[in-house]
Amino acid sequence: MHLQQPPGLTSPAAEPAWRPQQRFSAGQLSSAVRGWLLDDGSLTQRLTAQGRGPFRVVRLKQGWEVPLPSERVLLELPQRQVAIIREVILQQGERKVVFARSVIPISSLRGRLAHLRRLQNKPLGAILFGATGMRRSPFELARIHRGSSYLPDQLRHQQSTAWGRRSRFEVYGHNVMVSEVFLDEFEPWPALIPLHRSRRGKVATAIVGTKQ
Repeated sequence: MHLQQPPGLTSPAAEPAWRPQQRFSAGQLSSAVRGWLLDDGSLTQRLTAQGRGPFRVVRLKQGWEVPLPSERVLLELPQRQVAIIREVILQQGERKVVFARSVIPISSLRGRLAHLRRLQNKPLGAILFGATGMRRSPFELARIHRGSSYLPDQLRHQQSTAWGRRSRFEVYGHNVMVSEVFLDEFEPWPALIPLHRSRRGKVATAIVGTKQ
């Protein structure tokens, strides 16, 4: 079925150099960083558990766009299919700790996911990790440099190069992509914070994005 392109599309962001996590050597990705960056649990739960102030989601934009080329590959989308692109800042109190970009294909906004059109300031992660049978692909990683146009204007003043990660969620037979960039004010969590496995979903090695 051909899906019509909604009006009001905006220009896409720049592409970071995403690479599968296994392509990063120990020298590029230390064990200390690997411990939190490749944590496949709920980021919302991790940030809330730190107790660094009330957790909140600040929505920067949400609208129809053509996904970036590598996002289309990861989501297995036809070239002309559009998606809702949602960008938010995750905050602990007044600390801006994570920039998150979500790509929700128009073909995924059906059935039990139709309500994702109206997320407002609700955390997407809580919905994804609460879905029965959710599966998540292995991470792709990138270094996001200061001034990168992948970041919104108000976050391009970062003092250091940031780690970014992204993965594809399969929920109720539909795909959603989420990328997360860890900002200057982010503080890694201790390795032994308890996390209930029932809330983590399953990381499916069978869901592997096409090599870029």
